[in-house]
Amino acid sequence: MQTQSRRGMLKSAAKAAAAAGAALVAQPSAQAQAAKAVKKDATGRSQTQFPFTTVVAYGNLLFVSGIGCRVPGTIEENTKWVLDEIEKNLAAAGSSLEKILKINIFMEDIKQFDRMNAVYKTRKWGPVFPARNTVQPAALPAGDYGLAIDCVAYV
Repeated sequence: MQTQSRRGMLKSAAKAAAAAGAALVAQPSAQAQAAKAVKKDATGRSQTQFPFTTVVAYGNLLFVSGIGCRVPGTIEENTKWVLDEIEKNLAAAGSSLEKILKINIFMEDIKQFDRMNAVYKTRKWGPVFPARNTVQPAALPAGDYGLAIDCVAYV
């Protein structure tokens, strides 16, 4: 191993520090990125009677509230109805089913999972399915039939 002079070590350290500093200057800071992200209603629709927004945008992320089926029918019909509503909301916000990153499904009866999943699989999710949870809560909100779905997508 070769011994390096004190002056050589200082030069190498100064070069490394300059390179690290240049890399930091090239990347926008977390504060600057957060300043650009603003929480807003992504659909531009008027508020409903409920105290929530259907789709909230933050930066390029979209957070879609739980949408439950408001029409009685089979689990297949309920699943189709809810996915259609999610697709409409995402389109209004400038996104699509293909851009969903994470999806949560809340089923009234988990024993109907295979029937729900048969409809779910027919949708155009893109080359990679979204990450997904499917659970059976104690109850769905009054007026919801079969299932409710929420998701996180991007624009």
